[in-house]
Amino acid sequence: MENNENVEELDLNQLMKIRREKLEELQANGKDPFEITKYNRTHVSQQIRDNYAELEQKDVTIAGRIIAKRIMGKASFCTIQDSTGKMQSYVSINDLGEESYKLFKTYDIGDIIGITGFVFKTRTEEISVHAKEVTLLTKSLRPLPEKFHGLKDTDLRYRQRYVDLIVNPEVKNTFELRSKIIREVKKYLDDLGYLEVDTPILNTIAGGAAARPFITHHNTLDIDMYLRIANELYLKRLIVGGFDKVYEMGRMFRNEGMDIKHNPEFTNIELYSAYEDYNDMMNLTEDLVRTVAKNVLGKTDITYQGTEIDLTSPWKRISMIDAIKEVTGIDFNKIETDEEATKIAKDAGLEVEGIMARGNIINLMFEEKVEDTLIQPTFIYDYPIEVSPLTKKKKSDPRLTERFEVFIGGREYGNAYSELNDPIDQYERFKRQAELREAGDEEANMMDEDFINALEYGMPPTGGLGIGIDRLIMLLTDSASIRDVLLFPTMKPLN
Repeated sequence: MENNENVEELDLNQLMKIRREKLEELQANGKDPFEITKYNRTHVSQQIRDNYAELEQKDVTIAGRIIAKRIMGKASFCTIQDSTGKMQSYVSINDLGEESYKLFKTYDIGDIIGITGFVFKTRTEEISVHAKEVTLLTKSLRPLPEKFHGLKDTDLRYRQRYVDLIVNPEVKNTFELRSKIIREVKKYLDDLGYLEVDTPILNTIAGGAAARPFITHHNTLDIDMYLRIANELYLKRLIVGGFDKVYEMGRMFRNEGMDIKHNPEFTNIELYSAYEDYNDMMNLTEDLVRTVAKNVLGKTDITYQGTEIDLTSPWKRISMIDAIKEVTGIDFNKIETDEEATKIAKDAGLEVEGIMARGNIINLMFEEKVEDTLIQPTFIYDYPIEVSPLTKKKKSDPRLTERFEVFIGGREYGNAYSELNDPIDQYERFKRQAELREAGDEEANMMDEDFINALEYGMPPTGGLGIGIDRLIMLLTDSASIRDVLLFPTMKPLN
């Protein structure tokens, strides 16, 4: 194996050496392609295919990367690929002249060329361009992988997305859909009267979520700062300030594990609406996802990794305690103490050290026993207060909160609250979180005195919602990994 790798590396180096020599010869003859600053195209390949009836026998100018080439003596065929697809071109010595045709024959797969000529159909009815002039616009100094039969190594695809997009052009479809999905989400909220805003990415406090932050240092201020883990606390400050409906979509950063669902930086949207609660957020979530799917995909019945998903209303709504009972038969409404809850957890095979709080046990039981079973869209509501430090308590049971998460295909897609607006209660919860942090919990919330100060001025009853945009895009593009929907996912350096 090692010998084969050495041979492949030698071949690659030799091929690159030949290409550089070709470039040097071009430069020596005053034909350096890198000196070209502009090339005036009249069409892209899709326009020619779509408008063949009007363009037949008409001159066009196109440009793209050579992905196939067939030399047949005094005439040749080549295929170029542009941003919209592929286009074949017929190139002959009679049209180009001897010198230009000779030069064309030296061009390599991967070179970027411009072609001027008339549109026609070959004897096999393939729409093509009969070249009158061919211009080398960029010399590719590195050959495409696997003789252009496709880049299959997923790790290399993620590391070198630029190559992935060249040799697997269907990958572009995912990212074009990504852009459309993001536009539709924003349009949906804009149409409801939400205001899009920007909040700081560099924070002096990592707040708004339970997560370990990335830490940096500001030299001028001589203070440590954090890349935001959420934008919640800033957005709620704006509700205090008098905005009724706000949202922000942007990058969040969490210094945590990486898997098919998690990347250290990811796109999230959070939105807040004054005078609403978590029930309103459920209705909004359901309608937003359904509307985006319909507008982007043209349907609300989708398939994700082989499983049929029905996004049409109504989505199932069930409390966390009832969901646990439905799957396991365990009824936490009948379990009052931490000791009893801990024993139940151990009997169920959960890994529990010491005595855990009843609320933490409920959440752990749900994550381990229930979450994977939630295939069709399901709202799980009324979370324990221990795992919901920013949420209003449930009036009928103050051990629970007015919070929900939405699950599809066994995966969480959104998190929402009836937002806590009691500054005294919020201070006490921050205080408990700070104590956990001092005890070594790096994911516990920090004390945010300024946010408490804001709440003391008064925040109206507010509903808040966060949706993982990357996960939503994974769902709507049937992508197995978050890396498939990020152009440049985080990767460990090879060296």
